[in-house]
Amino acid sequence: MPSLQLEMHCVSVRVLWRSCQGICSASATPSGPLLRCSVSGPAYGHPFLRSLAASTKDHPDTPDSRARDLNQKDVDEQEQEFVESFSRRQQNSRPWHRAGGVANKLPNSLLSLDPTNGDSTRGRLLTTPTRLLKLILPLPFRIPRNSKSSEREDAKREESKDAKKDGDNEDGIEPLALLVHPQQPLSYLERLIQAELPPIFDGRRERLPNLVFRAEGDLQGTKGDKDDESGDEHGGAIRQDDNEGNVAAYSGLGREEPARSESEAKWVRWSSSTEIGDFICDAARGREFAISIEGYEPELRVAVPSFNDRTHYMRERLRRMSRHIRGQAQIKEECDQLASKGAHRLAQGGFGALVGWWGAVYYVTFHTEAGWDLVEPVTYLVGLTTMIGGYMWFLYISRDLSYKEALNVTESRRQQALYAARGFDLGAWKELVQEANALRREIRTVAVEYDVDWEDTKDLGGEAVKEVLEREDSKDEKKRKADEEEGEEEGRRGEEKNRGRDRKAEGKQSGRVA
Repeated sequence: MPSLQLEMHCVSVRVLWRSCQGICSASATPSGPLLRCSVSGPAYGHPFLRSLAASTKDHPDTPDSRARDLNQKDVDEQEQEFVESFSRRQQNSRPWHRAGGVANKLPNSLLSLDPTNGDSTRGRLLTTPTRLLKLILPLPFRIPRNSKSSEREDAKREESKDAKKDGDNEDGIEPLALLVHPQQPLSYLERLIQAELPPIFDGRRERLPNLVFRAEGDLQGTKGDKDDESGDEHGGAIRQDDNEGNVAAYSGLGREEPARSESEAKWVRWSSSTEIGDFICDAARGREFAISIEGYEPELRVAVPSFNDRTHYMRERLRRMSRHIRGQAQIKEECDQLASKGAHRLAQGGFGALVGWWGAVYYVTFHTEAGWDLVEPVTYLVGLTTMIGGYMWFLYISRDLSYKEALNVTESRRQQALYAARGFDLGAWKELVQEANALRREIRTVAVEYDVDWEDTKDLGGEAVKEVLEREDSKDEKKRKADEEEGEEEGRRGEEKNRGRDRKAEGKQSGRVA
């Protein structure tokens, strides 16, 4: 127990000694308060404890104490600023930022896929599998303020300059990722960017900086410029005659467009109410579009995705689906051929049975002693039984009385049996084909927006898959039209019934009035 008390006293004396050292070092003048050292604790004190123990009197509110408090406050503020600056440098020096910010550190395989070629000062507009657009902007950490900025901001700016001199990778750039939908307006994107920027002071109040979206336009220059543009061998713009100055030129090359000088580029400002998808399609005539931020001198350049970039994931998905369709189409074609042959063989067997029956009736009637007296009632009963049985069968299958319907029913049953034996799922096949056709239509829509010719045969892997998709699409279209016609016919019948009921009701009312 005494040893425990001794340890507790040692700890208290050490804390008191450190506090005394801090007070002594913080005094501004040599005429500070005097310190009196005394032994605290029990009587069995130790010489080491007597030398470390110290106590102070209560200091009055003197200029020295106020200076000491102010000095401590400044120390705390400087420590907080240092922690914040160090955190920013650590965040900016992450591995993913170093790999994307220096072009010469990227391998060639990644440089070919990067629309900015590893330039961290340019933005990127990437496509995603969810059909959303991922916009990566190298936004600045802070926007330079005017002359009325506070001294704290100036100190932070000087500190960042010192950090640059020390070799840190703090160039005022922090990548920001935004997910936008092509049908959203530019004003929505503007609000997202403004939410990530510090406010600016315009002389009266602080407000969010304004943003301007600009892209290369198709403003017509002189006649010589038109001739040069119409003779572009790269196909960057549609050729125009001299009399077609009011026709806009489009191109789907985007970042794949040949580089042009700043003097040749004709930039136009776009309204914030324009949809993002329409803005990108129109900006695809150039390599990039610009976002100007108020108060930030260098404008942000964003590489425009080309048609290949915009439809990359859709075409990859279509290729995977086409490979699956090719394998399933072979199984389905084999089953359909076997089922069709089986149905035709059954029809041929029925024809042979009828011919045999006719020969038996002929032989019994003319070449035996039974004669017509026996054959007549037998043939009558057999024919009547066959007719009744066929009528009941058509009632059971709920189809029209025709040879084609009977053949289709027989063939479809044979197909179902073969599909089950081969492990072919007809429902999954229909969904797969419908999804592939819908994906083709979506890619064609993007191709029309970019004004490019898309050959789906290459992505489908051959003409065989294309023929299968077109055949199934035509079947679905016919079925859809038949359903619509049937619905319209039922609607007309219902309207006629309602009209008849109304007429009867009017007749009854007129009779009652009379």
